Amino acid sequence: MNMPQSLGNQPLPPEPPSSVTPAEGSGVTSPPEHCWPVRPTLRNELDTFSVHFYIFFGPSVALPPERPAVFALRLLPVLDSGGVLSLELQLNVSSLRQENVTVFGCLTHEVPLSLGDAAVTCSKESLVGFLLSVSATSRVARLRIPFPQTGTWFLTLRSLCGVGPRFTRCRNATAEVRLRTFLSPCVDDCGPYGQCKLLRTHNYLYAACECKAGWRGWGCTDSADALTYGFQLLSTLLLCLSNLMFLPPVVLAIRSRYVLEAAVYTLTMFFSTFYHACDQPGIVVFCIMDYDVLQFCDFLGSLMSVWVTVIAMARLQPVIKQVLYLLGAMLLSMALQLDRHGLWNLLGPSLFALGILATAWTVRSVRRRHCYPPTWRRWLFYLCPGSLIAGSAVLLYAFVETRDNYFYIHSIWHMLIAGSVGFLLPPRAKTDRRVPSGSRTRGCGYQLCINEQEELGLVGPGGTTVSSICAS
Repeated sequence: MNMPQSLGNQPLPPEPPSSVTPAEGSGVTSPPEHCWPVRPTLRNELDTFSVHFYIFFGPSVALPPERPAVFALRLLPVLDSGGVLSLELQLNVSSLRQENVTVFGCLTHEVPLSLGDAAVTCSKESLVGFLLSVSATSRVARLRIPFPQTGTWFLTLRSLCGVGPRFTRCRNATAEVRLRTFLSPCVDDCGPYGQCKLLRTHNYLYAACECKAGWRGWGCTDSADALTYGFQLLSTLLLCLSNLMFLPPVVLAIRSRYVLEAAVYTLTMFFSTFYHACDQPGIVVFCIMDYDVLQFCDFLGSLMSVWVTVIAMARLQPVIKQVLYLLGAMLLSMALQLDRHGLWNLLGPSLFALGILATAWTVRSVRRRHCYPPTWRRWLFYLCPGSLIAGSAVLLYAFVETRDNYFYIHSIWHMLIAGSVGFLLPPRAKTDRRVPSGSRTRGCGYQLCINEQEELGLVGPGGTTVSSICAS
């Protein structure tokens, strides 16, 4: 009720004398009032940037032909400026009584605008608003304003008859419009090709859509550069099926009696496959569990595969190897919780494991006074190709992979890292090595006999005779 009496600085036209009354049956109505009551709205806050505005005795609004209806929407500073203000008008055609009625809406900031009887515009002098219209041919009109200016917004609704561009005031038709106004974080929740995120820049909190698969726009609805369904399916299949390269290393590890390493490779293959099936943009997505769980297990499995392979190459004592396996799993889990996408999460454990490998091989070479591994075939056909393949995979992952080439560069990473495991995994350790009797040194001196089964605690209580390894 406290709206200004005039728009701008123009004076109000003089009101006609009260003794003047329209002629009966002439169809002429009294001039409209120049001060219209503003209908209040009820504000209901649901969440961050999620507010619904309700009108009293609504949501349907009856618009008499002689005057407009004005509504006030109050947007609070800071709390409401980071979302999207949405306005929806829906015309009830059954209330028109066969008349050609068009309902116009004008949304302006701070100052309401009147809608004329003839040429309908939503601007006056330096003030410009948003114009909407609904009719029998177009029953629904929607308006969205991203990051709206705070303050009071005024919505003026008026019904006019006729066909554009000239309209006349309706005589007896009272149009009924359903009004829906709300504030949401993003436009239509960003649709199937985007994700609505809350962002902060300096002290400003706002919401925005993060679009995927080449989609753009406020609500990720612009498909000009979008990826096709076939391309999305191809990228998903490449990222998922490339993990099948872990099958040969699993078989090789089982044959070489590296059961723990085979279990790590199997879990890595499983979680990497379903993580990439869930991580895809667009509609080609399949998730068997929460995305965050799949991502953590995939990253942990990849790092553990590198860790257990390098530790197995060092051929340490079983107790030391088990301690390093457990210690590596705990430290890698902690590192991934700190930063899952950091480059040093991959390079740090790899360099540390390579340091353990170099130390173990150096000590063994000094003791044997011979280079370890001792055979040149092992170096030429296994270690050198495996090291080149693993190094190429790390370089691709660190310096070549981008968002645009992710689907095929990361697929190559899967195949290279799995192929390098097949080359670098050491052969089966020979634990039953015995000294042949003909090779014993003959001569004087004491002979020290070592009973392997007795040291392992395998001698029965009956004192069963067992073979021994003797060394002079």
